[in-house]
Amino acid sequence: MKSVDEIATEIVAREGGYVNDPDDPGGATNYGVTIGTMQRLGLDLNRDGRVDNADVKALTRAQAAGIFKEHYFRRPGIERLPAPLHATVFDMYVNAGANAVKILQRMVTRMGFATGDDGVIGPNTVAAVTAAAQAAPQHIVDAYGIERRNYYYAIADARPASRKYARTRAGGKGGWITRAEAFIAPKYHLTAGQHRERTAKWA
Repeated sequence: MKSVDEIATEIVAREGGYVNDPDDPGGATNYGVTIGTMQRLGLDLNRDGRVDNADVKALTRAQAAGIFKEHYFRRPGIERLPAPLHATVFDMYVNAGANAVKILQRMVTRMGFATGDDGVIGPNTVAAVTAAAQAAPQHIVDAYGIERRNYYYAIADARPASRKYARTRAGGKGGWITRAEAFIAPKYHLTAGQHRERTAKWA
């Protein structure tokens, strides 16, 4: 099982460097840390009295990993979940915030282990997820990864500007889909044809 430090390092590498994509509602981002997060944390790295894109650009890999570990793993309580889920839920929390937990809560509820879908990892959620993991230890991680993939497709269904993250210009799997499938066993990956069929209705 990978440590939180190893997982955070992989997330930073997966996120890549500085981008400021007008189609990304998160705004300027560096190593996966958004300008909104930096403003919320008051990270005025160049000490000019404001937190702006220059501070986002100045962020280091080590600083990004530290932010993820503290604010996207420990504070949300992901470490209280069963260990096999740590990497995938942590990665999703960096990418989607509390929606990462809501996806998990809804999934285990459908599995018969009811809990609220408020995005908060409280005692009820920990108990429900633990019970679900014990009931399906060989499938819980794949099931969550598939839910992640479905979540990304649903966003792209509803928001055309986001489709470039789910499908490449050539019609292949976009970054969102390959990211989700990195946490799914190969036998559950969609084929190229299945992906094309899933996205065929997009313009």
